Amino acid sequence: MRKSEKPKKDDEYRTFQDEWTEEFAFVERAGSAVCLICNDKIASMKRLNVKRHFDTRHAAFALKYPAGDSRKKACQELLSQVQASQQQLRLWTRQGDYNSASFAGSLAIVKNGKPFTDGEYAKTFMLDVANELFDDLSNKDKIIKRIQDMPLSARTVHDRTIIMANQVEETQVKDINTAPFFSLALDESTDVTHLAQFSVIARYAAGDTLREEILAVLPIKGSTRGEDLFQSFMEFAHEKKLPMDKLLSVCTDGAPCMVGKNKGFVALLREHEKRPILSFHCILHQEALCAQMCDGQLGEVMSLVIRVINFIVARALNDRQFKALLDEVGNNFHGLLLHSNVRWLSRGKVLSRFAACLNEIRTFLEMKGIEHPELAKTEWLLKFYYLVDITEHLNQLNVKMQGVGNSRLLHFEKLREFTDACTASEPTQNFDLHQLAGFTSSLLQSFKARFGEFREHSGLFKFTTHPNECSLNTADLSCIPDVSLRDFEAEVADLKASEMWVNKFKSLNEELERIARQKAELASKHMWTEMNKLQPEDELILKTWNALPVTYHTLRRVSIAVLTMFGSTYSCEQSFSHLKNIKSNLRSRLTDESLNACVKLNLTKYQPDYKTISKSMQHQKSH
Repeated sequence: MRKSEKPKKDDEYRTFQDEWTEEFAFVERAGSAVCLICNDKIASMKRLNVKRHFDTRHAAFALKYPAGDSRKKACQELLSQVQASQQQLRLWTRQGDYNSASFAGSLAIVKNGKPFTDGEYAKTFMLDVANELFDDLSNKDKIIKRIQDMPLSARTVHDRTIIMANQVEETQVKDINTAPFFSLALDESTDVTHLAQFSVIARYAAGDTLREEILAVLPIKGSTRGEDLFQSFMEFAHEKKLPMDKLLSVCTDGAPCMVGKNKGFVALLREHEKRPILSFHCILHQEALCAQMCDGQLGEVMSLVIRVINFIVARALNDRQFKALLDEVGNNFHGLLLHSNVRWLSRGKVLSRFAACLNEIRTFLEMKGIEHPELAKTEWLLKFYYLVDITEHLNQLNVKMQGVGNSRLLHFEKLREFTDACTASEPTQNFDLHQLAGFTSSLLQSFKARFGEFREHSGLFKFTTHPNECSLNTADLSCIPDVSLRDFEAEVADLKASEMWVNKFKSLNEELERIARQKAELASKHMWTEMNKLQPEDELILKTWNALPVTYHTLRRVSIAVLTMFGSTYSCEQSFSHLKNIKSNLRSRLTDESLNACVKLNLTKYQPDYKTISKSMQHQKSH
């Protein structure tokens, strides 16, 4: 027999022996010897190792219970206790999933922007309510016990939040890798601790659904130059393995750090990827820039409005007295609104409220001995009511994009009411509306001068709903990766020749018109909740394209690419609103990881599968 074939020791030294339980207080569990006293594991099934552990670690136990009947009885009692504990664990599992309930509670807390410590409050609330609500049920004590056993401490809520956010992130990245393309909306803002936060939103197609998902809120510790933002994003993209070769377009607020020619984020991204990447200036920011023409030509009117509002609202006594005056005269409003330059809709709302309370404002200023004779001059009032109406139109346009001028004053309701009232009291009075018409013309020219990047691709945008009207000579597909112009032209020609598919897109446009009519009707009745229940137009378009056969593969890729593009950074603004509600003065020490998880769970459309997570965890009760 060769030396290498030397016989091994008997199998009894490699397998667990039953007598070890009574001699050394050990049991076998999952292929290891486990100590009943300290719960340590010994992977090697050797008597020598088991005995050494018992003699060195539990000498006191050996001394208290000498070998024989005394030790045998003590070890059996330990075994009985462990078995009872395991039986109780199985019973908890059958009775209810405490982990799953804990995840559900944690998710509700985070989605409502509440602090982690509210878990204990929520538990106390549930116990108080259950004590009264289930008072007539025979199993009331059982219900109360389950609520008491549910873990919902601040640490538990925090840990559950991180776990769910990580699962959502994995799903996001998986779907982005599966999607043909994805686009980004990027913006940067500052939180309550003056730390810069970089919001990254992705838009991509997942089946018949177009998703806009927040990928991350990245903290920027130092400066916020284009290089800093780019480095932070690329580190994130590399860590999460984002398919950068599928990145189609980037939408920003047009800040120099984003669109700078050499060192802007977009320029650095194009240089890194070594290919063209579309860049869009947020359509809402451009609309707001157009609206700022009023600051130049009608700035004196707005300036006086703000001064009067600040005099009334910014002083507590004046504010109380003015509100009392409004109540006394029966005005439907209960005060004025402060103006904020950073709020897109602020100007229109402030002016509308000022106009509704103008008579009371004049009376109040007279009571206080403050003179502003402009508030009674026809020339100033003409400009004021024009500004009220034009900003209302701009606000309506602004809202529509988140999801005008003639002498008849048909679209200027407040201005028309003012001129009608003046004419009624003084029929011979004439109004010079040429200057106001000039303001409107300037505004229209400002709109025409902007949005150039959108007009450049207008044919491509129209293609998604009217492919049969696509002009092959004007199609620019250079910005869409892996799309052959030859295949595109051949498939367009084939589609135009098919009456069946042309009719399908005619039906699509009829359905889009129906939805538009429904939205207009619901908006006129201020039924915003019902409006949100309507099917999104972009998903209807995507579903139509996905229904086409594989022979139109290139056309489908082009349409998905267009539908993937962002036109606005409103999603970023929405994320900052949630961020500021979450990281407030009372929660200013929230960590970057916790903040990112809370914002993600607040904004995501994905539902965390916490039941699956719960099954992979050990069941536990509240301590």
